[in-house]
Amino acid sequence: MSNNSDPLFDRYTNMDFSDAKPVAAIPALARLQAEHGGKSRVTMRLDNDVLAVFKARAEMTGGNYQTLINQALRDAAQGVTLVEVVRQTIRQELRVG
Repeated sequence: MSNNSDPLFDRYTNMDFSDAKPVAAIPALARLQAEHGGKSRVTMRLDNDVLAVFKARAEMTGGNYQTLINQALRDAAQGVTLVEVVRQTIRQELRVG
């Protein structure tokens, strides 16, 4: 994946960030990150077809594929199965219709 796959890349590609400060150097941003961060940067290898599915879903919903992967991992960690997700979705749709 290259940087220009990000839709905002072109918008910011020519900006000069050489004087940018790290979040830790700005107390208000550091506080926000501490309150809402709670994330760790990891490197992992995924099968290309799996990654393609998440990217396609993100494009369809206007979301972020990394957020979708995070939610899928959260669901798996909490023991949520695909069967349960399908059942919940069907129940919600039946209530609407």
